[in-house]
Amino acid sequence: MADNYFWLWHNDQDAVVVDPGEAKPVLEALQRLGLQLRHIVVTHHHQDHVGGIESLVHETQALVHGPEHPGVPKPLDRLQGGDELEVLGQALQVLAVPGHTKTHLAYFAPSSPDHAKPILFCGDTLFSGGCGRLFEGSPQEMLTSLKTLAQLPKNTQVCCAHEYTLSNLKFARHVEPGNTDTQRYQAHCEDLRSKGIPTLPSSLGLELEINPFLRTQAPELVTSVEAYHQGLEASASMASLSEVEVFAALREWKNTF
Repeated sequence: MADNYFWLWHNDQDAVVVDPGEAKPVLEALQRLGLQLRHIVVTHHHQDHVGGIESLVHETQALVHGPEHPGVPKPLDRLQGGDELEVLGQALQVLAVPGHTKTHLAYFAPSSPDHAKPILFCGDTLFSGGCGRLFEGSPQEMLTSLKTLAQLPKNTQVCCAHEYTLSNLKFARHVEPGNTDTQRYQAHCEDLRSKGIPTLPSSLGLELEINPFLRTQAPELVTSVEAYHQGLEASASMASLSEVEVFAALREWKNTF
């Protein structure tokens, strides 16, 4: 799981972990930092997000919170969009973001005295420069979910679950070659990765500038997607696609890019 990120959030005594696909690195971090794991927060049921839960519960007796699904280990505090979860004295807003999976959730922590910026744990719904594959949901569901996240404050720290940034930016440059923000960000991320530094967390304001899946109304991107969809050159005349059709074609294009 070299590209998986498990987010550990703590107050120097107690900790929360988000989407622990493995137990060992979490247990090692807890021991190194002298923390007690109190809560495990789950965005969705895929094994690379839940694989470490049973061992962690056995070792720490942490409480598990997440969506109702057979793939999420029990016992489980079942959550759905619109709920609020309090961990470490911080209220997390639970957002329903179906698309990658039907029951996918995201967790949003508004700014507080302990955290100068809001925080979003978005699992595999939103990546830096990209979004998750549609394994269970429809293009309309995923587009609606991304629009929900796009309404959060621009200074929100986006805590994605995978280091897919460079491959996502390669695609983003291809579909919107005139986007100079993406060009600059790609160079920055290449420098970070060459030094072994994560590209995450990102920020929502940045993603709105560089992420093609949040830019499905950008003229250059729409033109590129319509040309791909129609199998024509970008300069050819073609019928306009709806925004959800642009998104669906863009996601399919990325699948095979």
